[in-house]
Amino acid sequence: MQRAALAPVSHQPAHAHARIAGGTIIRPLRHGFRHQLPSWRLLSHAPETAVYGGGGARPGHQEAAARPVTLATLRGKHRRGEPITMVTAYDYSSAVHVDAAGIDLILVGDSAAMVAHGHDNTLPISLDLMLEHCRAVVRGAPRPLIVGDLPFGSYESSPAQAVESAVRLAKEGGVDVVKMEGGTPSRVSAAKAIVEAGIAVMGHVGLTPQAISALGGFRAQGKTVDSALKVVEAAIALQDAGCFAVVLECVPAPVAAAATTALQIPTIGIGAGPLCSGQVLVYHDLLGMFQSPAHSKVTPKFCKQFANVGAVISKALTEYREEVEARSFPDAIYTPYKMSSADADAFANVLQRMGFDGPAAAAAAAADNYSEKLAGRKPQEMNTNGVLTAPATV
Repeated sequence: MQRAALAPVSHQPAHAHARIAGGTIIRPLRHGFRHQLPSWRLLSHAPETAVYGGGGARPGHQEAAARPVTLATLRGKHRRGEPITMVTAYDYSSAVHVDAAGIDLILVGDSAAMVAHGHDNTLPISLDLMLEHCRAVVRGAPRPLIVGDLPFGSYESSPAQAVESAVRLAKEGGVDVVKMEGGTPSRVSAAKAIVEAGIAVMGHVGLTPQAISALGGFRAQGKTVDSALKVVEAAIALQDAGCFAVVLECVPAPVAAAATTALQIPTIGIGAGPLCSGQVLVYHDLLGMFQSPAHSKVTPKFCKQFANVGAVISKALTEYREEVEARSFPDAIYTPYKMSSADADAFANVLQRMGFDGPAAAAAAAADNYSEKLAGRKPQEMNTNGVLTAPATV
């Protein structure tokens, strides 16, 4: 198919969205709950500033939280022809970074089975484990729309099972919407039932990793005329069932362009070329966290690595090991919890009276060593808790 033959991507409003209420019902509840955070600090198990507070501030943190992304937000971007961004992430720290970067959606994907748990495919992960990942991501990302993946075995038996699993992801996992794979009649019926239950659904066609047994492995789809038509027809069927968007995975660009033009809802591409309404990549993949040959099984060919974080991590871990082995870490700066000289002497004396001569000598030597290393420090480099702080730099 020639490039000139491709019609421009349609950005008409999606009439099917009027039936979807899940994303706009759940989102205010989740954000209202998170707004109680300041009162949590009053609880006895909240972190103490005397112990925590090291490292840098949250990247991109702003006091005024950005407005949460909703289905209306996505419809507006799609209508205006603005690309939609999505990242797959599985834990709190990743979610914090994705949120700070201004990404529209976070997919808590069943690919956690491979990326986070080391399996060869996505099939082993359970709904209960997915719920744990969802809760962690929700805690770290108050702004993006959170999409929870329905794992293999949680929705195939019947529409009733699909609704039950989707309700658990929404109520227990805290996600805004759910995603499910496949465009067969049974999957379309399941999607329709979930939407009618009040939870928004993102569809997924093309390569559907949960179906690798039937597909014969991780294989691109839509490479023949019949296969390409099935991809487009499945996407349309999911739209008709009420899905608010459809993921197109590992299909040729002409197929993705045809599906995007045929639909009135956004398409999210992954290995499907640039003509989709938006794109999704896995957090670990786009950051280049997997560098060794042993991890090639979870690093897709279509992923651009926007960083080489894996090399930075390896270098840092190696330096940490070397400093520990050389006993250069931790030094006085990173041993911040101070005992006064009087208390240190009293402690050593008590140990000695108890017959612990060796521990008493060790405690006294440690106190003397600590005092010697602090002798050259300036008073302003010590805070009120006796915790050393780094000198100010310009």
